[in-house]
Amino acid sequence: MEDMSAVAATNFDKNYRLHLKHLKLKGLQPKTIEAYSRAIRRVGDYFDHQIDDLTEADLMDYFTDLRETHAWSSVKLDLYGLKFYHEYVLKKPWVAPGLIKPPRSQRLPDIVTVEETERILLATQVLSYRVFFFTLYSLGLRLGEGLRLTVADIDGARERVHIRDAKGNKDRLVPLPTATHQLLRRFWHRHRNPVLLFPNRHGGLAGARTAKTPLDRGGVQRALRAVVQSCGLKKRFRPIACATPMPLT
Repeated sequence: MEDMSAVAATNFDKNYRLHLKHLKLKGLQPKTIEAYSRAIRRVGDYFDHQIDDLTEADLMDYFTDLRETHAWSSVKLDLYGLKFYHEYVLKKPWVAPGLIKPPRSQRLPDIVTVEETERILLATQVLSYRVFFFTLYSLGLRLGEGLRLTVADIDGARERVHIRDAKGNKDRLVPLPTATHQLLRRFWHRHRNPVLLFPNRHGGLAGARTAKTPLDRGGVQRALRAVVQSCGLKKRFRPIACATPMPLT
């Protein structure tokens, strides 16, 4: 029995590494790669690493148990990860078409007024976070899109910003408001990093000038939550347009 378990674990590890290679070669985003590989690790633990010949009944048991402890979003990601594994590692058709049909739902963000946005920006004491939040709001960017902005992405002459590797691995161009452009110019003159628009804050201004990585995602999220809480607001925030620039003071 121990020999069979060892063989199954060895085969699982080999196919798991192959799965990772396929995920990376398909150009998927790091978050998607992690979600799909986590799906294989989770189903491997459930079936003692013997996942190459699962039946529809096996998958029904697995997803039923998974739904008891996880949200539909996790169920969908595990489903997509397993389908990818079947297609590219096992070279087999998916064995359970139509087994899972998550409910269609869409959570709409709360509407944030210009006044509330300005309260958040005024309450943000750290300069780099304040400029970053304003940029997200005025350009309508996602968090990761803002963090990836570089100096070269800002086209002041054409009044536009090049957003790279957006949702679906696609690039797009967004209008650059004059107020945002002016604010970003003043902010850049403070740190003068030749590449990054929002360099990390380790080492102060001197460190920002030579930083190779942007602001920490977790730090930005924690800062926004703290500011929103300090303002007494209880809404789910997403980037929106803001009417007035915030001073660099």
